[in-house]
Amino acid sequence: MKKLVWGSVAFLVFASCAIEKQNTVKKTVPAAKPAVASSFMEVVDFQKEFLKRINKAREEGCKCGDVYMPPAEPLSWNDRLQLAALGHAQDMSRNRYFSHVSKNGDRIKDRITAAGYTPAGFQTFTIGENIAYNQRTIREVMEAWLKSPSHCKNIMNPAFREIGIAMQNYYWVQAFGARIPFSKRYNSSR
Repeated sequence: MKKLVWGSVAFLVFASCAIEKQNTVKKTVPAAKPAVASSFMEVVDFQKEFLKRINKAREEGCKCGDVYMPPAEPLSWNDRLQLAALGHAQDMSRNRYFSHVSKNGDRIKDRITAAGYTPAGFQTFTIGENIAYNQRTIREVMEAWLKSPSHCKNIMNPAFREIGIAMQNYYWVQAFGARIPFSKRYNSSR
């Protein structure tokens, strides 16, 4: 991860993308190489603060627009999802755009599977993404996401079990995921 460079744009934007859920996919994508952090403690503190804020909201439940989202199980950090989030944040910053679709046409699933978070060997695979731009702190971006019904629903979605988050030059990305393994009792002939 590169040192964060603070920008000075004076507007706020954020976007959410609906979840994508599918049954097991046979195609696999090679894992991406992990990012190198400039400061281990910086990364750990970033992860801890985000998980604390997200899991507090999930523990309490909250209203996402007109829809009450009941409490949900806490999310755990996933380094592969963080790698996907970091890649997208860096790409948006470098190429000066704000979208769930990269300039090269990559979408959420492309980024997440390229980072090694794949459906191979799992019964189900569920992913989602929140993006934001120009919030200055974790508190500020979390407040914005929780005030936006679609972002809030992603944060509160009980189907998600893991998360990875990154920020580059005030481009924020949350990558959500869940992979349910085949159980020993699962019978594919049913």
